[in-house]
Amino acid sequence: MSNPFTLSFGKKPFEYISRIRQTDEILEDFTAEHPVSQVYMLTGVRGSGKTVMMATIANHLAEDNEWIVVELNPTRDLLTGLASRLYEKEILRAAFVKAKLDFSILGIGVSIDGAAPTTDIEVAIERMLKIIKKMKKRVLITIDEVENSQTIREFVSAFQIFMREEYPVFLLMTGLYENISALQNSNNVTFLYRAPKVEMGPLDTGAVVKSYMDIFDIDIDHAKNMASLTMGYPFAYQVMGFLCYKNDCATNPDQIIPEYDQRLSEYVYTKIWSEMSDKDRKISVAMTHSQAVSDIMTQAGMNKSGFSPYRARLIKRGLAYSPERGKLCFQLPRFAEFVEMND
Repeated sequence: MSNPFTLSFGKKPFEYISRIRQTDEILEDFTAEHPVSQVYMLTGVRGSGKTVMMATIANHLAEDNEWIVVELNPTRDLLTGLASRLYEKEILRAAFVKAKLDFSILGIGVSIDGAAPTTDIEVAIERMLKIIKKMKKRVLITIDEVENSQTIREFVSAFQIFMREEYPVFLLMTGLYENISALQNSNNVTFLYRAPKVEMGPLDTGAVVKSYMDIFDIDIDHAKNMASLTMGYPFAYQVMGFLCYKNDCATNPDQIIPEYDQRLSEYVYTKIWSEMSDKDRKISVAMTHSQAVSDIMTQAGMNKSGFSPYRARLIKRGLAYSPERGKLCFQLPRFAEFVEMND
């Protein structure tokens, strides 16, 4: 049997621990007769499983004939991309042609005799959505790793109009905390503040333990030892499993720790470190010496008012957590060791 774990990002691994509660929450809302929200944002640190969860939801809905699922590239013209993807769906294209919708001037489809060509992309999409609504279908749009770009802002502004006109459109986006936050703070897209954000925290410990027990046929104590080294971080769950499977060392994972550290560093931690501010790094270095907030502030040379926003941001980004009042700890496995090596 080939290795059931993967080190590739964005692709659903063969061995995957689903986030059942959060996934069901979104699916139940989107499929409800009167959805509470037509937009959800998945946010979390790199390697937290945002893309995989989005793909799981999209694949589930794609199996339902009522749904049209469209994945868009955030680096390209999103409105044109949406119109093109909708038009290429065979069942929709036939309906558009029957309704004599001519989008040829926009570079979509062919010219239709006797039909006035549509010249505006938003108008084109609205006409498509009107047909889709009559067909009693819904459209899920997914966008992975959004940033606060002009392209994204233009698309989200148009999407807001589509919702206001009560078209059956739904949007699922993933992004790092800082990118989602910047997008929410942009002009004309403030409605995103009301959109639910799903924060991708650690995986359920029991699920990780059971997974390792089943895959490696080991007892609960050995599985707990493996799971503790991952701290529930989805990418670490994959790396630990991959290396233990490769080296046949599930009962003694300590022997692969050097390679485990290297993989985490090369694939994720170096990138995270490069995106941190100088003060974020100072606080992280201080956290390698103590978990007490008072000690961390002293080590970082910061007072309470200066420290608090950075503390909150580290927690929101999924890099740290507070197990109890006055304490601050790393959320990621062996990140303290990484910081010590790179200080």
